[in-house]
Amino acid sequence: MPVKVPASLPARGTLEAENVFLMEEPRALQQDIRPLRIAILNLMPTKIATETQLLRLLGNTPLQVEVTLLHTASHEAKNTPAEHLLEHYVSFAEVRDQTFDGLIVTGAPVETLPFEAVDYWPELAELLDWARTNVFSSLFICWGAQAALHRYYGVPKHPLAEKLFGVFPHRTLARHERIVQGFDDVFFAPHSRHTETRREDILAEPRLELLAESDEAGVYLIQSADRRQVFVTGHSEYDPGTLQGEYARDLGKGLPIGIPKNYFPGDDPTREPLVRWRGHANLLFANWLNYFVYQEAPFDLGLLPVEGRQA
Repeated sequence: MPVKVPASLPARGTLEAENVFLMEEPRALQQDIRPLRIAILNLMPTKIATETQLLRLLGNTPLQVEVTLLHTASHEAKNTPAEHLLEHYVSFAEVRDQTFDGLIVTGAPVETLPFEAVDYWPELAELLDWARTNVFSSLFICWGAQAALHRYYGVPKHPLAEKLFGVFPHRTLARHERIVQGFDDVFFAPHSRHTETRREDILAEPRLELLAESDEAGVYLIQSADRRQVFVTGHSEYDPGTLQGEYARDLGKGLPIGIPKNYFPGDDPTREPLVRWRGHANLLFANWLNYFVYQEAPFDLGLLPVEGRQA
């Protein structure tokens, strides 16, 4: 997928080296098509790494995508240069009157806090409510998925006895659904979290459908009954070395952390991690963009068929 990104975005050099199809704005304007407008609310502290991971996956289908990077105005990022945010990000207030084909909300390292104790929760809650009327399809990742499930459906998150950390096998529960088209019988995905969404809470909500789960990692993939919202509890977007970096970080801080499961060959942290989730990640994002966004969103985004908006 040709993704429109500015030449100054740090991710550009990385993705060009990987032969990901990127497009500068002058060339994009010459194409007589309407690009998919995708907003990404990046809540991760490592914003540059996360935006690179997501743009890599958005660049893997033959559609043109125009990405708008969002940050929370009510929270000061401590790990990303202010100049980067000023040049490449906008706040929710700046897009409040706009409409988008798709929205991605990332995870965030705040999962042990009650939702309402997160300093930017009021802003996030407002954005989630706005997405009902101004976004056709939304994809929520890890804590972003927990936050959206809580806001939209009252689904709680539950603390785990220890951090769920590693790469785990999952199985598909509903093969007829388009978001899981092409998934293997068993597929792998990374997880890194201290809380969980429980199966019984999802099954008790008739407006939600559980699509994939893991014996060890639990609930993984959920969609809303109208197929306008997708919730992913893991991190399929992670780079090969992301869990390795988190492991080294926590060890350095003296935090209780085990070796990430099913990640290092022979559980030996001196060896290169074994990547088993790349194919799944590309398929998940491609299915979302194709079946949930491109095939369904109206050409005129002013005609979004969502609650609260008049067609």
